[in-house]
Amino acid sequence: MTRVLVVDDDPALLRALAINLRARHFDVETAVDGAGALRHAASQPPDLVVLDLGLPDMDGVEVVAGLRGWTSVPIVVLSARDSQWTKVDVLDAGADDYVTKPFGMDELLARIRAALRRATPSPVAPVVSTAAFTVDLAAHRVTRKGSVVRLTPTEWHVLEVLVRNPGKLVTQQQLLREVWGPAYDEQTNYLRVYLAQLRRKLEPTPARPRHLVTEPGIGYRFEP
Repeated sequence: MTRVLVVDDDPALLRALAINLRARHFDVETAVDGAGALRHAASQPPDLVVLDLGLPDMDGVEVVAGLRGWTSVPIVVLSARDSQWTKVDVLDAGADDYVTKPFGMDELLARIRAALRRATPSPVAPVVSTAAFTVDLAAHRVTRKGSVVRLTPTEWHVLEVLVRNPGKLVTQQQLLREVWGPAYDEQTNYLRVYLAQLRRKLEPTPARPRHLVTEPGIGYRFEP
């Protein structure tokens, strides 16, 4: 059966979606907030996610970005927000489709079927290994020499953006926008501080990093 994760904090809508999807022979899991959605997706990877944007603990765009850190699972977003810019932001973050509330169940089901048809198989819970450390993108865990390395949420986010782009140059501005937001485009000192912290925790020789490499004046590169 196709596994669908439905994420919405409205109990009535969540129940209606689950009933309708199960009636059409989908295996349905539910979550009422963003953190629960990410935990569900990591522990039991779904074939498709139906995601409300207005969640109590985080914006749905953050959930999309979190999922896109390790999976290409189709994501169909539901939202009462109907502005063009909201839709652009959500689709740019990695969502596959956007359905505005209120919606007809038949339309949503058609969009789900279309998203599943377009889907390509994706690796489940990928683990990226280097000679020095291992990053489990789904579990949000880094290990070195068999021991878990404790990272702050910001350190993890910086590392995740780099690891998601192996061998590619990530510009300072891109990294600042993804981790801190567009208002921090010029705060390059933040990057120097956090990359230094990550190197101390992960690189065998922090002064001569092999995996978290600086491209002077431009950005950073993760070399597996």
